[in-house]
Amino acid sequence: MKKRIAFLAFVGFVPFAPATAQDAQAPDALVKDVTQDVIAIVKQDRDIQSGNTKKTIALVEQKILPHFNFTRMTVLAMGVNWRKATPDQQKLVVDQFRTLLVRTYSTALTSYRNQTIDFKPLRAQPADTEVTVRLEVRQSGAEPVTIDYSMEKTPSGWKVYDVVVGGVSLVTTYRDTFANEIRNAGVDGLIKTLSDKNRQLETKSG
Repeated sequence: MKKRIAFLAFVGFVPFAPATAQDAQAPDALVKDVTQDVIAIVKQDRDIQSGNTKKTIALVEQKILPHFNFTRMTVLAMGVNWRKATPDQQKLVVDQFRTLLVRTYSTALTSYRNQTIDFKPLRAQPADTEVTVRLEVRQSGAEPVTIDYSMEKTPSGWKVYDVVVGGVSLVTTYRDTFANEIRNAGVDGLIKTLSDKNRQLETKSG
């Protein structure tokens, strides 16, 4: 389920690295313009299509991550357990969660296969600092999937802090996993589990 959410989330939204003029765009316009641009790049890059891990991760790091608020995502995913963690533990969880999502999104990038995207009108007021950008991913032989991006306006531009695919929240999905890990082995146990998972993915992709 997590891989499916990440894949569809990636297909629908691939933001540029830190922008200047683009920061002034409405969030839905930013999503649309950049998604179309990056999809065009993926279609032309045979290395990415063939699963070149190093090149794919570099693309994810450059184009996607600057527009995600990983700290807020981690706080939401940990819920009440965030306050139980020390500052050092909080930083480690954010770092490991970020690394996990980088590798998940990298896998999703190489899985793109001509999906089409229907961008929905933004229902928001100009002064809103938090909005939901909605779209629908269509693929031949499959039911359309709706995607909602929860975005917040920050001094450095619009940031994604949750993705809801077909009614399933990425943050909520990880919240259950994080809660179980912390219940069984504490915050250090969660950090170890995320670290082990990241090493496994690195070995597998290498």
